[in-house]
Amino acid sequence: MPSSEPFLRPLSMRFRPLLAVVLALCLSLVTACSGGARAVDRGSLTYDQIVNTGRANDCPTLPDSARGTIPLEASASYRLKEICLHPAEVFVKGEPANKRQEAQFVPGKILTRYTSSLDQVFGELKLDGDTLTFTELGGIDFQPITVLLPGGEEVPFTFSSKELVATGTGTALSTSTDISGDYRAPSYRTSNFLDPKGRGLTTGYSSAVGLVPAGDEFTDETVKRYVDGTGTMNFSITKVDAKTGEFTGVFTAIQPSDTDMGTKKAVDVKITGELYGRLEKA
Repeated sequence: MPSSEPFLRPLSMRFRPLLAVVLALCLSLVTACSGGARAVDRGSLTYDQIVNTGRANDCPTLPDSARGTIPLEASASYRLKEICLHPAEVFVKGEPANKRQEAQFVPGKILTRYTSSLDQVFGELKLDGDTLTFTELGGIDFQPITVLLPGGEEVPFTFSSKELVATGTGTALSTSTDISGDYRAPSYRTSNFLDPKGRGLTTGYSSAVGLVPAGDEFTDETVKRYVDGTGTMNFSITKVDAKTGEFTGVFTAIQPSDTDMGTKKAVDVKITGELYGRLEKA
């Protein structure tokens, strides 16, 4: 039986240019898709593609090639929009084993599902000399979160960026931009919340039924009050797309935990995660 090798060899050589064209086309499409401003675009997804998947909790990202710089003018007004803060890790400062040791942050597991991110946060960005100042004005800027510690204790807190005023140095938005400042951490409970014993701030009892506080020592444990906290947040930008004004990076925040309406001592909570936002002229 004659060999088919002489027939196959010219056939493969005949289709080799076509294969090269197809491969080049595929590579160009992959490059075009990966080189866009957003590697993750939630706006192009349907409701069914997002619901119960956790994608709504993720922040948009930028490709590794986004290493641009956006110069800022001192006479111009700017706004940071669509800011997204996605907590990736949460640490709670625990009590030291003895007085000679310092309190350490212990990693905790986030129990809150799919609703821990701040999103669509916006504010003003001003340049004064070589000082950048960002003032937060609104957005979905708080989320109640609960974390589980290794010992089984659950620590609730309100992750927030409310009234953040952060400052840094520089005359441009670049991969070396760092800004930090203080913000308000609202109470985890509202005024209408009732604890298991029916005690609340505006409703319920001032003390458990049948138990009347005897002295200031017990009053602090029973009488509810609204207590705000103060946190410190840092933005560190790592990627910038000068064409679209988008930027990504990481954030770190340290704020107090819940106080059960002022009846227990707060502990420090450290939150780290992903940052996304967009700069535009006002």
